[in-house]
Amino acid sequence: MKKVLAAVFIMGAFAQLAVSQIQTAKVTGGEVQGVVTDGISIFKGIPFAAPPTGDLRWKAPAPVQAWTGTKKADAFGLACMQAAGSMGNTAPVGEDCLYLNVWTPAKKPGEKIPVIVWIYGGGFSGGSTSTPMYDGMGFAKKGVVLVSVAYRVGPFGFLAHPELSRESGKGSGNYGLEDMIAGLKWVKENIARFGGDPSKVTIFGHSAGGMAVNMLAASPVTKGLIHRAICMSGGSFAPLQTSEQGGMGLGIPALKLAESTGEEFLKKLGAVDIKAARAMSAEEVQKNAGGGMGGLRFRPVADGYVIPTDLYSIYQARRFNDTPILVGYTSDELGSFGGRAKTTAADFEKQIRSQYGSHADSILSVYPHSTDAEAAKSSKEISRDSTFAWSSWTWTRLQCEKGKGKAFGYYYDYHAPEADGAGHGSDVPYAFQTLAGGRGGAPKPEDLKLSDIISSYWVNFARSGDPNGAGLPMWPAFSENDQKVMVFDAAGAGARPVPNLDKLKAYDAYMSWLREETKKKLQQ
Repeated sequence: MKKVLAAVFIMGAFAQLAVSQIQTAKVTGGEVQGVVTDGISIFKGIPFAAPPTGDLRWKAPAPVQAWTGTKKADAFGLACMQAAGSMGNTAPVGEDCLYLNVWTPAKKPGEKIPVIVWIYGGGFSGGSTSTPMYDGMGFAKKGVVLVSVAYRVGPFGFLAHPELSRESGKGSGNYGLEDMIAGLKWVKENIARFGGDPSKVTIFGHSAGGMAVNMLAASPVTKGLIHRAICMSGGSFAPLQTSEQGGMGLGIPALKLAESTGEEFLKKLGAVDIKAARAMSAEEVQKNAGGGMGGLRFRPVADGYVIPTDLYSIYQARRFNDTPILVGYTSDELGSFGGRAKTTAADFEKQIRSQYGSHADSILSVYPHSTDAEAAKSSKEISRDSTFAWSSWTWTRLQCEKGKGKAFGYYYDYHAPEADGAGHGSDVPYAFQTLAGGRGGAPKPEDLKLSDIISSYWVNFARSGDPNGAGLPMWPAFSENDQKVMVFDAAGAGARPVPNLDKLKAYDAYMSWLREETKKKLQQ
């Protein structure tokens, strides 16, 4: 009898534990039901906008369609339309993809727990919320609500066209960013029902997602929706792009250029106008977009509305959302994009002189290249600096100079002994505490320790706008006069001067010149 009573008591305790978690919530559109795992309530596949199909293709996200009854929210929605296997995505794809996911530790609504909104990377041509590396359990177990938001990519998310600009009256080409904004509005209106605090929202992204964070932080459309920003290997402070060139390190395309690209794309589709293009299947549109990184031709646009102009000018004019920021990059950013072509000292110098013109001498003076080995190393470093590092460094400097929110910078150099630096995205699973899913194989104790440190910094920042906390190495705020960043490497974590400062300064002088040249072109 005692054993029966004990079993009943235990079953009752477990039932009470489950009941004490948030299992259902009334949100915009209707009621959703999630699942409870390890004390965390998880809701997957919550619609936050209408399916952007048919006449809604290439339009700002429309209000979510209401449903009756209780919708099960226990599975991810489709990944947004993209090439098969793009950026490692293995989820089914489709246009009906505007869904978000919530991981919350809250026991009841209204607990006012800090919120982190995750924006995935993928070159603006791929990516999904269902990637195992982006599981929100780790963050939720440390006491924050993690929300991941899907957004349209490739031509579905970033096609600009004169006809679309006339149709909206607000430019065109930023539907993916508008999806993110719709997700943030959903968070503001609904997250309290999941125990989250709508007045303490951190936007957080990596790579293209980090660039998007930078754009959202600068956009007038997001006013009041964000209160902190974390950017891992992102940022976009180059001048507006006015002509077709390759490379991720370029600035945001000017609307005229993006519209021209859109006109070319419609010709490729064989569509006489936007109406005809909207009548085509999503598969046909995607087939003509090309796969993988080819989708980079479709990316956020300076439409004059979501993105009024280049981000550097917005910050100089103090027209950005002034919040604390946490920004950084890895030591070998482009190492994750495949093998590099061999570079000789002569080839490196020839390339730099061709690309940087009158600024080539100052660039060459800080990138050693007297031997082929030096040239190979410098080629790697200037790729890192021009693509990600300079924008990250520039963002921290502008925030310090023009804003009131504190800026915190980091440099990630933790890698296997045989690797030549830390590759692009290698820091992401450490923040999410998903090392097995992100790196493969069982993590070592030192991996787990660093992951705990990094994730704790991120959670502290979401709580207070400052990453510092008990038991963690002191992380000083960045300042122009004392440019220190947190360095993560084999030694652990410690604040040190910016490792590649001389290179960033040389590149910065070139970018200052390029801004002036771009202004002249835009005025012509």
